[in-house]
Amino acid sequence: MNNMTPVVKQLLIINIIFFIGSQLVPASYDYFVMFFPENSNFMVWQPVTHMFMHASVLHIVFNMFALISFGSTLEMSFGSKKFLFFYISCGLGAVLLDTIIKYYLFQDGLNSLLSAGFSKTDVLGLLSEGKIDKRWQDILTATEYRNFTGSYFGASLGASGATYGLMTAFAFMFPNTELALMFIPIPIKAKYFVLGILTIDLVLGLKDNSLFGGGSGTLVGHFAHLGGALTGYLMMLYWKKNQFNNNRWN
Repeated sequence: MNNMTPVVKQLLIINIIFFIGSQLVPASYDYFVMFFPENSNFMVWQPVTHMFMHASVLHIVFNMFALISFGSTLEMSFGSKKFLFFYISCGLGAVLLDTIIKYYLFQDGLNSLLSAGFSKTDVLGLLSEGKIDKRWQDILTATEYRNFTGSYFGASLGASGATYGLMTAFAFMFPNTELALMFIPIPIKAKYFVLGILTIDLVLGLKDNSLFGGGSGTLVGHFAHLGGALTGYLMMLYWKKNQFNNNRWN
């Protein structure tokens, strides 16, 4: 850890503490992951705390690997305060896009139920009690039903959105740097690596939510990844346009 910059090291420690704590106290997930705003479990701090929560060892390992791999270089370029601002902003951008997509899918299903004669008050009341009406499955297609209930009951967690922002910023600043990654047998330039994984996330995100294709319903937050990357790209573009990249926040 001696080669890590201060904020990267602190973020790593905080994520590990949150992960160990969540394993010791599973009920903490109910308070710190990000729930759909209509869900009664939603709390105002969750857009921030969700990015420090992880579902499994593999989940946190991959995210912390990305944080360590790209974060220190960016922190040395930005300065610690600017880097932390960038990291948190990408995490917030990730959950914003993810929530927008979930809101669209939820409203699509809700509107179908309302058109079929169900009362909005009754539907939301049942959902708030953690219940469903089996008749909804007669109105909605299997995919619409999954998206409707999944948007409401599902939760988002993990640092992936923030780390996707870091990867995007790294590719923006050092596009031709060759990356030697453990799951890719040959070195690949940063710009091609990031473009490739974002393309995969876009296709899978559209397919998983049946916006394109059949809808596989995986638990991967593809749109959160894209939201973090988009936020990172827009921030880098703005900073470059205003020559703000030359200003460090120490």
